[in-house]
Amino acid sequence: MAVKQIFTTIRNFLFSSVNKQFLVFLFFLFLSGIFWLVITLNETYEKEVKIPAQVVGIPKNVVLTSVPVDTVRTTIRDKGWLMMAYLYTDQLGTINIPFKSYDNGRGTGTVGTADLKRMIEQRLEVSSKITAVKPDHLEFSYNNGECRRVPIRWTGRVIPDQLYFISDVKYVPDSVEIYASREKLDSIHAVYTEALNYVNFRDTLTVDCKLAHIPDVKVVPDHVRICFHTDVLTEETMSNIPIECINLPPGKVLRTFPRTAKVHFVVGVSQLRTLKPEDFKVVIDFREIMLNHDEKCTPILREVPRGISRAVLDTKSVDYLIEEE
Repeated sequence: MAVKQIFTTIRNFLFSSVNKQFLVFLFFLFLSGIFWLVITLNETYEKEVKIPAQVVGIPKNVVLTSVPVDTVRTTIRDKGWLMMAYLYTDQLGTINIPFKSYDNGRGTGTVGTADLKRMIEQRLEVSSKITAVKPDHLEFSYNNGECRRVPIRWTGRVIPDQLYFISDVKYVPDSVEIYASREKLDSIHAVYTEALNYVNFRDTLTVDCKLAHIPDVKVVPDHVRICFHTDVLTEETMSNIPIECINLPPGKVLRTFPRTAKVHFVVGVSQLRTLKPEDFKVVIDFREIMLNHDEKCTPILREVPRGISRAVLDTKSVDYLIEEE
């Protein structure tokens, strides 16, 4: 009974005199919209349409080293209803470029303007006209599988917070394979990332980034994960570093007073725990002593462990004694 009452109420509402006029208005509005759409779509328009393109029929021993243009932007003039089909359906499909037809045998291939237009026109209706094509030609390069493995290096601006520094950088993977011509393979010693921009971080920073594009070079993989490990900076001093003598002729012994040196440096807190005096190398060059004939000689800080910065010898000069064995 309740359903019948609801139905009756809706029927009376829709077919009342006021609502009849409203329904008539909606009908003619819809009809006028149809006429407007037909007239509009019958007009001539000029629009840019994007058509996918790909190189097909690539031999198994061939690797494309360039990044071929995968979209051709074509400006087409035709009636509106056809332009709608071009823009919003896959009527034009994909342009397939046969590898063998455009391979020049020298590691490259080129599809000229005329051929490119012909491939597009085959997909258009007879009434459609092409007014512009971008790019006006397509190029690709390849090699026969020659590759080389090279390390990855980051570029850009990666600066930790004050009093912190980057103690270590790890790459996953740590190297990539590059495919290119023999000349390019010999000239590339590392592949760099796209420019990074990270500042004021304290904890380990992990970044997923793409590798910078190199013309006519294929990089596998083309992205990498980088971990920037940070540590807190501290100023420290290392004592009891042995002073060694270099270029000492046979039968001679050089004794210094003192026998050890002291070095001031900046290092990360975690690395400080593992440092030993033997990790540093302080030397005196016997040739310099013979050349200058001074009463004192100057020690030189020759080697410091990796990760040490601003290392300075506290010992500026030492007394020495030359003895015969």
